[in-house]
Amino acid sequence: MVDVASSNAEGGNANHPIHGAGGSAKWFLPLFGVVVLGGLGYVGYALGNDLAEAATVPWILLGLALLIALGFEFVNGFHDTANAVATVIYTRSMPAEFAVIWSGFFNFLGVLTSSGAVAFGILALLPVELILQVGSGSGLAMVFALLIAAIVWNLGTWYLGLPASSSHTLVGSIIGVGLANQFLAPAGSATSGVDWSQASSVGLSLLLSPLIGFGLAALLLLVSKALIHNKALYEAPKGNAPPPLWIRTLLIFTCTGVSFAHGSNDGQKGMGLIMLILIGLVPTAFALNRTPDINYLEAYKAASTQVEAVLGKYVKPGVAAPTDPKAAVSDAVKNKTWTDATTPALQAYIHATGIEIASYPSVEKLPNGLVGNVRNDIYLIGEALKLIDKRKLLAMGADDLKAVTQYHAAVDNATKFIPLWVKVAVALALGLGTMVGWKRIVVTVGEKIGKTHLTYGQGAAAEVVAMLTIGAADHLGLPVSTTHVLSSGVAGTMAANGSGLQWSTVRNMLMAWILTLPVSIALAFTLFIVLRQVF
Repeated sequence: MVDVASSNAEGGNANHPIHGAGGSAKWFLPLFGVVVLGGLGYVGYALGNDLAEAATVPWILLGLALLIALGFEFVNGFHDTANAVATVIYTRSMPAEFAVIWSGFFNFLGVLTSSGAVAFGILALLPVELILQVGSGSGLAMVFALLIAAIVWNLGTWYLGLPASSSHTLVGSIIGVGLANQFLAPAGSATSGVDWSQASSVGLSLLLSPLIGFGLAALLLLVSKALIHNKALYEAPKGNAPPPLWIRTLLIFTCTGVSFAHGSNDGQKGMGLIMLILIGLVPTAFALNRTPDINYLEAYKAASTQVEAVLGKYVKPGVAAPTDPKAAVSDAVKNKTWTDATTPALQAYIHATGIEIASYPSVEKLPNGLVGNVRNDIYLIGEALKLIDKRKLLAMGADDLKAVTQYHAAVDNATKFIPLWVKVAVALALGLGTMVGWKRIVVTVGEKIGKTHLTYGQGAAAEVVAMLTIGAADHLGLPVSTTHVLSSGVAGTMAANGSGLQWSTVRNMLMAWILTLPVSIALAFTLFIVLRQVF
């Protein structure tokens, strides 16, 4: 467990908090090593079983893509999760090395128990045609461009010790790919480019999260001072002594919560990208959910028939389905519009897709050559259903809308799934990343934001707000930045406490936050155009 570069701030001072008492953590390393080896063994075994269903496997390309995707989560681990441990380290609540291992373990658990909502919320930003053609040259260029751009910027800000946002970086990379896709599209062709409505909602959550972190952490500290008259809570640690037991328990609890919430939220971004890679490179094994539920496909067929009938109620007299209903539905999804012709087109498209799979009792019985096409058809239907139940572009009665919503859930169940081994692989990458290279960001958060040493109350207030904010965002399926929430929370407590802020650090952090989106957009835009010449 080493940092690749030491910090000037900690120098050779053996009493500095980040040196901690590494010996207390040594017993944990062999145990975690066993967990890592066991996890890698499981991932290899499960991946091998899934690939047994594949007709062909492009091993080199698949290995490279998975390595880069897991590399993104590894960098995310030591870049973002350092924020979770800064408070417990600088308040002497936990020895530094043990705190990092502790945080890595709960990041691991957070990933394993995540829902997947954030993963597919992020993917919704991508141009729909690139998702449908993810196995093509443009699809592969998309995946590699956004991953490499995100890793480059994350490593750059980490090297400078700036707690920038991996979430912002990934969103910027996705926008860059969407813009490049539009730029390269032939003149007059319809391309979805960037889903700006989805991008704006994600951008809003990323913009508001640091403001929430700053304001709520400051408010919580002031309320604590008014209600809890314990002088020790608002004083800096004295020497190497740990804080009083109840304060130490609170700080460890909040560190644990932030670590768990970070794994649950940030880990999903890597999962979604890995699923894109798997669907594109090995569609026969991963394009459709191979659930053990034998009634799964039958339930989908029943819901499909019901919605087909519902849509029939809203077809206007004299409006016939176009000769190519799939193209009409695709245009509606790309342009986020609904016309009178879209309703019969979607009805005909659902009917044609239902006929295509009607004779097959389960996904396993679908011919290999049909799996990818069926997946794309079902996915496109799902995107069209969003225009009804999310955007309300087709006004429906409550019962009819309920049928559409239930069918939409069946569609998502078929195409938006994450195998357990993918969660384990991402959990290992994020957990291991947490234990490497953590010192740079920890030093910045712990001693370069405020002018005074972090007190127990400040650390607890910042961590509580971060834990609750990230947990709420995870529940709502919104990507937020652990970095922004926690570091802005620390700044908020310093301001509320009258401690003063180190404006040189704050300016650098704000500059990194401001530059993250344009730089990652430019990097991904350029990489996509270059990689389109390769793939």
